[in-house]
Amino acid sequence: MANQAPIALVMGSDSDLPKLENTLAVLKALEIPLEVRVISAHRTPDELRQWLDEAVPDGLKVIIAAAGMAAHLAGACAAHTTIPVIGIPIVGGALSGLDALLSTVNMPGGVPVGTVGLGSAGAKNAALFAAQILGVADAGIAKRVAEMRAADADAVRAKDAKVRAAYPGE
Repeated sequence: MANQAPIALVMGSDSDLPKLENTLAVLKALEIPLEVRVISAHRTPDELRQWLDEAVPDGLKVIIAAAGMAAHLAGACAAHTTIPVIGIPIVGGALSGLDALLSTVNMPGGVPVGTVGLGSAGAKNAALFAAQILGVADAGIAKRVAEMRAADADAVRAKDAKVRAAYPGE
């Protein structure tokens, strides 16, 4: 790919996409180009390896890998590259995502995966973490991340003021 995006969001199935809306929204708001892929660690492992072999030399800096159930995608990515990999365990299946969380977080020594929590907060945090990684070398991204976090803090302060006004105490 001639103009490789610095961040890739790869998921094991397109059914995961609706659960990743916060990831997409945060990166869009931060104006960070993103490549989005569906590649299965189990069903298309050769395509995964080929994609990594091409995308990393072309400029991919951070991988966000989302998968449910066995959730081997983040680990498979980390096994084939040394760039940061952030795993998003997807809620679903018989164990409501616990299996995906444990699979993503329990990696062998030497093959790290930064793992975020389950649900929409995890999807948001994966995007913010990826942006913070890029922000180490890009002051513009770092500034936009700081502004987003400040806006989140302002939203909490506004909610606090509203609740305090509704329940002023004695």
